[in-house]
Amino acid sequence: MTIAQASETTTSAPAVVRPSALQSSFSLTRISPALGAEVGNIDLTAPLDDDTIAVLRRALVEHKVLVFRDQDITPAQHVALARRFGELEVHPTFPHDDAFPELVLLGGDGSKPAMENGYHSDVSWREVPSMASMLRCVQCPEIGGDTVWVNMALAYEKLPEHRKQQIEGLLAVHDVLPAFGNKMTPEQRKQFPPAIHPVVRTHPESGEKILYVNGGFATHFANFQSRNAVRGAFEAQSEKHDLMEYLLRQPAILEYQMRLRWRPNTIAFWDNRSTQHYAIQDYFPAVRRMMRATIIGDRPF
Repeated sequence: MTIAQASETTTSAPAVVRPSALQSSFSLTRISPALGAEVGNIDLTAPLDDDTIAVLRRALVEHKVLVFRDQDITPAQHVALARRFGELEVHPTFPHDDAFPELVLLGGDGSKPAMENGYHSDVSWREVPSMASMLRCVQCPEIGGDTVWVNMALAYEKLPEHRKQQIEGLLAVHDVLPAFGNKMTPEQRKQFPPAIHPVVRTHPESGEKILYVNGGFATHFANFQSRNAVRGAFEAQSEKHDLMEYLLRQPAILEYQMRLRWRPNTIAFWDNRSTQHYAIQDYFPAVRRMMRATIIGDRPF
């Protein structure tokens, strides 16, 4: 039985994954038709064995977002758990926990709104972007501050065939400056020059084709050539910009999405390779504070 088969139920009770090698089991309940599963019957304050980590990774690849409720973990436990899935990055500009530089601190003090309310994939501006992010809610408003995730494999799958042909082989430039340029030193900029990634990347574990441009960091195509007769450079430029805008609008299609209402000690663990997300800014001046560990991934292909 696959993870997908195990997670789909015909009753209101969650399906339970019971690999024979595991000493305990956890449940997976789907959140939306497009993506996402809530994980139950698991305690992240206790060390997880290798088999449980392996099954969670399989579930992550399949469902793309895993949600854990009521997990009152410490920063040390947060970092240790995320590290079970790979090496962790240190973000060059975000504030971080004093003891754990891998654990970034998100959210402010209510003096100004946050700026994560745009569809994006974390750190796609890196030459080697992240595999996944693990975000824990420390404090959240009584209402508002939800996060939306988007299945970008589904977004690619549903593209019209002529669009798939149009973007085949295209590369896009991803740059840190639009989002973080005002916080970076010249030395940091040298460390993080623009990165070039396929517009359609292949998931290294599932083999899925993924639409991999996002409004946070993708600035332009690196190798666009018009396939139509144009009268001059201005028409080629217009065609190029129109195509990029068309692709950047795909995450807003509601049928590709799931939405999470946060509670304190909720953890969201998502696959950055196959999703984008949007942190809804509808709660200011209330405060939402988060801690995030990000797992280094692989070079897109």
